[in-house]
Amino acid sequence: MIFDSHAHLDDEKFDQDRENIIEEIKKAGITKVISAGYNLEASKKAVEISKKYDWIYATVGISPNDIPQTEEELWKNISQIEKIVKENKEKIVAIGEIGLDYYWEKDEARKKLQKNAFIKQIEISNKLELPIVIHTRDAAVDTIEILKANPVNKKGVFHCCPQNQELIKQALNLGFYISFAGPITFKNSKNAEEIIKLVPNEKMLIETDSPYLAPEPVRGTRNDPRNVKYIAQKIAETKQMQVEELEEITFENTCKIFKI
Repeated sequence: MIFDSHAHLDDEKFDQDRENIIEEIKKAGITKVISAGYNLEASKKAVEISKKYDWIYATVGISPNDIPQTEEELWKNISQIEKIVKENKEKIVAIGEIGLDYYWEKDEARKKLQKNAFIKQIEISNKLELPIVIHTRDAAVDTIEILKANPVNKKGVFHCCPQNQELIKQALNLGFYISFAGPITFKNSKNAEEIIKLVPNEKMLIETDSPYLAPEPVRGTRNDPRNVKYIAQKIAETKQMQVEELEEITFENTCKIFKI
């Protein structure tokens, strides 16, 4: 039982061969996948894909890297996200990915817009009784502050969680799950083992974040959910447990947080 809790099957990098790849994913023994939206169009696509396959689910949201240029357009997009959820409740399992990303964004006004979008989508998640999927990069302090000031009723997941011990401790204290992706397998990852050991088994998820961040030993290729096994292997080795046990635990955790 293997669950890739966060993939972007809706991404344009799969446009040429999406159906073939999905068939290969199933053949490879991946039991379930969540296709994560990151802007309005990707969210619509994620829902469309999820409705074609009973083992694929969707999340919808506006990510910090996809904030429109105008505030008016942003609010229109977020309003559309809420409408999409109401019309497709059976396959949408969370609001996301949403959050903060200051890696590229240095403009304070745009950072404020990211924060406002994050808070507004938390409000929608509470209104619709859904968990959230959080993207955070170079913005740990603001992310935690927003979550403390705007409690998320159904909690959620820090996806592709940065290898930041303090962030993980704070996230766990707030009741969130931690999802690991390809970076924990990278040869230049200095503290992956420490970070993995920090997360209790009952709070851990695995994901590919495909088509990005392909894990070792396939780093540099287009990623897809078949590679989630490498993330599972790395965690199982670190925790000195059987990989099948780790896959089963993370499968159950994913079903639990997303009510699947």
